[in-house]
Amino acid sequence: MEQNVNKLIIEVRAGAGGDEASIFAGNLVHMYQRYAIKKGWRFTELDSNQTTLDGYKSFMGRIEGQGVYTLLKQESGVHRVQRIPKTEKGGRIHTSTASVAILPVVDEREVAINPSDLEISFFRASGPGGQNVNKVETAVRIVHKPTGVVVASQSERSQNANKENAMGVLRSRIFEAMREQQVASMSALRKEQIGSNERSEKIRTYNFPEDRITDHRSNTKAHNIEKVLEGELDILFDKMNKQK
Repeated sequence: MEQNVNKLIIEVRAGAGGDEASIFAGNLVHMYQRYAIKKGWRFTELDSNQTTLDGYKSFMGRIEGQGVYTLLKQESGVHRVQRIPKTEKGGRIHTSTASVAILPVVDEREVAINPSDLEISFFRASGPGGQNVNKVETAVRIVHKPTGVVVASQSERSQNANKENAMGVLRSRIFEAMREQQVASMSALRKEQIGSNERSEKIRTYNFPEDRITDHRSNTKAHNIEKVLEGELDILFDKMNKQK
């Protein structure tokens, strides 16, 4: 089986830390979106559960561009932040997490999905997109009954476009499970990739008081957190590549 290295599905979910975790998840979404713009890639939101203060409980999108999957697949895992939250009145440093999952986009020929295994429903989109999107049931939710995988898409203006997006995400998730020979247990696959979202299971720490980012897999340290979160990820990536 082969994946398209020029397309990927990105999922970001708030973990431990309450509102601050959602805000941090929003920071990560913004970081990858800005990085995509700098690289000349296309960044598309597919589905999200947004909170106040520009945060996300969950976010799902698609990124398309030359070599995007090869470069960003290393981002899968739990990201940890240490800082004084906007919501903290006492000036205490909090530790919160968000998980990132990077899934390859695969061709229909790579993953055969039986239509009878799908439960498809439509609903009104809650996000941006104009009056038509919010008044008509254009959003799509698909349940893959054999694995229990649930996907949704509401960013497009038509049912067909959202269904196509959702099917693409579904194929990506099943492809990952097949590659790991875990089709029977998608939850095990996702736990293997992003952990249980606990503070101790982290691939990277963003320490604001010390203005330091630590990538725990490569034992790489970098500074300029604010710049990195504004999309200057190459500050970190260049150092990580030198460690290899």
